[in-house]
Amino acid sequence: MYAIQLRLMDRHCIVLGGGRVAQRKVRPLLAEGALVEVIAPALCGELQQLAAAGKIRWRAAGYTAGCLAGAFLVFCATDDLAVNAAAAAEAQRQGSLVNVAAPPEHSDFQVPASIRRGRLQLTVSTGGASPAFSRLLRERLEREYGRVYGEWLECLERLRAELRDRPRAAHRPAASCRAPGPGSRAGGSGSRRCRRPCRHRPCVLRAGG
Repeated sequence: MYAIQLRLMDRHCIVLGGGRVAQRKVRPLLAEGALVEVIAPALCGELQQLAAAGKIRWRAAGYTAGCLAGAFLVFCATDDLAVNAAAAAEAQRQGSLVNVAAPPEHSDFQVPASIRRGRLQLTVSTGGASPAFSRLLRERLEREYGRVYGEWLECLERLRAELRDRPRAAHRPAASCRAPGPGSRAGGSGSRRCRRPCRHRPCVLRAGG
């Protein structure tokens, strides 16, 4: 499958189903600013709370032909395989991208296991072959890549912006910021100077774990 990241801010995304699988689909969609609509006769506890708070739109009904109109992404997460297949076929006919919990072969895309460290996102996918193996690898990444990697990325982003916006002759900072490089510990020999100008003293980004 082709690896891609999507901007979902203010995009209409529909989730079919109101159980725990649907709940797992809804959380990251909301985190990315999507306009989430859940279509299901009933909702599990967390989805009920989100609907009551106005964070998702709940259509209290089962799947019917035409109910997916206008969706950018469609997630079929009901416990009825026939319903999932029918909804996926409709979504694809209208040009929506669809993810099907079961049977997964009807999916246009898979949602990889992922971790976030600030702006840094690491993902793992087995193409649907083994979600359990994806989770295992994600847990390993969580242990190996602590918060310091997100902090290091922020330092690099600042450096890039400063170097881009300043004349070449001015690329001589009075002081520098020392940020841990990949695989290093704060203050250890693996630190890298990020050349961030500091007015009073060098900055140090310390590992957060």
